[in-house]
Amino acid sequence: MSEFERSRRMPASADQVFRQASDVGSLDLWMPRELHVREEEPPAVTVHEDQTGEDERALLRAEQDQLRMEWGTRDVDRYAGWLQVAGIDDDSSDVTVHLSFFDEGHTPPAEAVERALDESLERLAEQVRRQAA
Repeated sequence: MSEFERSRRMPASADQVFRQASDVGSLDLWMPRELHVREEEPPAVTVHEDQTGEDERALLRAEQDQLRMEWGTRDVDRYAGWLQVAGIDDDSSDVTVHLSFFDEGHTPPAEAVERALDESLERLAEQVRRQAA
């Protein structure tokens, strides 16, 4: 099993950040560019990966009261992840994203995962800044 985690300070309250991060219709704006989420009957979603052209059946749950999202594959235990928002003060919060890959044969290179996490958190921070303006 391979695990990856990244955190970033966000320029908004925890509630604002979580609302932005957990909006299924806006996930494509901050997630890795090659992944596209299509909502089905909640908590079911389909994730399309541009690189492979494949669709993966997945689950996505957002718990507003815990400021936490969790996701993972539905049919096989290939990967899972979570996002947690923690309030710092009224104008800032921390976001942590954690990914677990259970099948080493389907684990991307560590550098690629770490870069994707950093870029995704940067896009989320930019989206939060635009919403707050």
